[in-house]
Amino acid sequence: MTNNENKNISTDRSSKFLKDIGVYAIGNIGSKLITFLMVPLYTYFVPNKSDFGYYDVCLSMCFLLIPFVTLQMRDGAFRFLLDCDDETRRQRIVTFVGRSMLTTLSLSAVAAFVMSLTTNIGYLGYSFALLVAMSLQEVYSQVFRGLGNNRSFVMVGIISAFCIGLFSLIFVAGFGWGIKGIFLANIVARLLALLVVEARVRLITRYTKWSLSSREVGLDLLRFTLPLLPGSLCWWITGSSDRMFIKYFIGLDANGVYAVAIRYTGVIMTLAVIFYQAWQETAILQYHSADRNRFFSKMFNGYIFLLSAILIGYVFLLKVFYPLLAHGGYRASLNYIYPLGVSAVIFAIAAFFDMGYQCAKDTPRTLPAIVLVAFINVILNFILIKPLGVYGVIATQLVTYAVLVIYRWYDMKRYFILKINKRVLVPITMVILSAIPFYFSPGAWADIAFAAAALALIVWSCGKDTRDLIISKFTKTHGSTK
Repeated sequence: MTNNENKNISTDRSSKFLKDIGVYAIGNIGSKLITFLMVPLYTYFVPNKSDFGYYDVCLSMCFLLIPFVTLQMRDGAFRFLLDCDDETRRQRIVTFVGRSMLTTLSLSAVAAFVMSLTTNIGYLGYSFALLVAMSLQEVYSQVFRGLGNNRSFVMVGIISAFCIGLFSLIFVAGFGWGIKGIFLANIVARLLALLVVEARVRLITRYTKWSLSSREVGLDLLRFTLPLLPGSLCWWITGSSDRMFIKYFIGLDANGVYAVAIRYTGVIMTLAVIFYQAWQETAILQYHSADRNRFFSKMFNGYIFLLSAILIGYVFLLKVFYPLLAHGGYRASLNYIYPLGVSAVIFAIAAFFDMGYQCAKDTPRTLPAIVLVAFINVILNFILIKPLGVYGVIATQLVTYAVLVIYRWYDMKRYFILKINKRVLVPITMVILSAIPFYFSPGAWADIAFAAAALALIVWSCGKDTRDLIISKFTKTHGSTK
């Protein structure tokens, strides 16, 4: 194959990747944009920080339980459907997913009912309903993706986002229902989005055949997904148990302030998820290509530039407008924004390496690293939270994710080998140095000037090929819409 042919193939793959990013951006940004816009509303109409902190704890528990309630079918369904060309096998996969969800949700309902009789947990019913809504949306959105219907995936995200915003205004601002209103807005919106999209495309109905035997494909799916369950628990310990430590050692007020910071830095995580979803599809399809290492290296280096630019541009813009975005005592959360943003970036880099396990369907190998970092996370939280408070939790996150990146960097060599461009030292250096003006700049204009200079340097250092690819893709897309 000639150099020109190789270059054309690489360009086609990169163009497809950028197109996928656009699709997944539409499907994800809406929900996170609504989350972003709702924070000022929630902080205004739920002035009691401990109430908002308690809702955040309930939400964290839902994230803990979702993998077990769904048996990680969100990952299994997408992975097995993506490269499946046989229509009957697709039906077996979707049917098995449906049977699994019906079984696990029924058992969860029984457990929740027993808990309601034996314990006194606030908002238990609302928390369970939110768990069900989130689980169904998580799994069946990925079924849509796996079946190649990205439009339905996007529509679920858009409708859900719009309805969360609408119902939040009605229940929280209009009726004054506080965190009960936040629960209801998220529950109703997620379920309604799925029902509307399924009523329109009937994709799940068409592929779910209850009379069809799905035992064999079910065993293959479970062999892929069950090893992910211990890892999901460790991921929760690593990424979400911070709320529990703050609640126990500092209090719900501090957790309420921290929850606001997490929601704002969650925008960075959302942008990383958009990249991850597009990269997930591209990586799986290109894993067996002859120039895999070169292509994966190109994507990884570009990812570093992208994450650095997003972090610096976003946190300084957020800082300038923060007095308008957070009310009262919640404004103290600004102090946590920058290190939490850096933590999100390091986590996103670790997630890039996770693709090797998925491409090779070697999910059991994810466990050692996750167990290690979960252990480190718990130990450091106990050591650092008392002397450093919330900053101790953030420092623990930074160290934990850094260890995970180092571990996976070496472990990924069994799947692909990355060549690092020396130019990535520029964005990494700018991320480190940006902490100084973020905390010590004299005013908004200084923040804007520094962010503009840093972004210009990152764009310049990324190289002509990367810039030309993005510009050409934008020009092509823009021209096609005229």
